[in-house]
Amino acid sequence: MVKLNKIYTRTGDDGTTALVSGPRRAKHDLRVEAYGTIDETNSAIGIARLHTADRAELDAMLALIQNDLFDLGADLATPETAEPPAYEPLRIVESQVTRLEQDIDRLNAELQPLKSFVLPGGSAAAAHLHLARTIARRAERLMVALARSHGEIVNAAALKYVNRLSDFLFVAARHANNGGKADVLWVPGKNR
Repeated sequence: MVKLNKIYTRTGDDGTTALVSGPRRAKHDLRVEAYGTIDETNSAIGIARLHTADRAELDAMLALIQNDLFDLGADLATPETAEPPAYEPLRIVESQVTRLEQDIDRLNAELQPLKSFVLPGGSAAAAHLHLARTIARRAERLMVALARSHGEIVNAAALKYVNRLSDFLFVAARHANNGGKADVLWVPGKNR
């Protein structure tokens, strides 16, 4: 269990932060950027949820995702090492990816197929979900860059999860736009 008695420690005043496993990294380190952007995604979803209280099913899905994102942050903040740790690190697992896929399918089944790209907007909930989607995509790019960095390992299930997350947030935004009926569609070249 996490216990936070003191919020500031002064240990980060030198521009470093501690990973869960103990080593310190620069606050601009790619791993720190990745889990920080996951935290930013979570915050954006929290704002979106201010507008989904009247959509119980969607709000419940988002609540599960917010918890998963803390799992994902812990996963990224505990890099795999050659020596096994003294405890089992928290990792994203395939069942979390599967649940997200099932939720995507559930919401998408109620939507009309798209005939154009969707512009972020429509309802407040949809606009915030689109913002969360773009932040999730940035987190994914950082995680992929981290996974391709020498000496770094990123859990494959974590990469799948963040990829599905942006898909979920897209479908959720359409769902929040009255089942896609209030989607704002892109009209190519409209303003020429």
